Amino acid sequence: MKIQRDDNGKKGQFSVLVNEEEAGLMTYTWAGDHKFIIDHTEVNPDFSGKGIGKQLVMAAVEFARENDLKILPLCPYAKSVFERTPEIRDVLF
Repeated sequence: MKIQRDDNGKKGQFSVLVNEEEAGLMTYTWAGDHKFIIDHTEVNPDFSGKGIGKQLVMAAVEFARENDLKILPLCPYAKSVFERTPEIRDVLF
């Protein structure tokens, strides 16, 4: 399993690849230089129930921490992960 991030300076995405197949995708939009908004998370139905969505959110948290960034989770799934996981709320704005 591999998580990769792609970014064009305005929008970006984290994706999970399993044997070169996209298992999940989470998109975000930059809100200034130090904040980004998670706006969508989706998991390929073939990989449902395997924690792919949470891995995407955790990859965004790690990216935010490493780069001194803040996150606004507008996506209902990402928002629910932040609500259930207090230890990652340090990156919220």
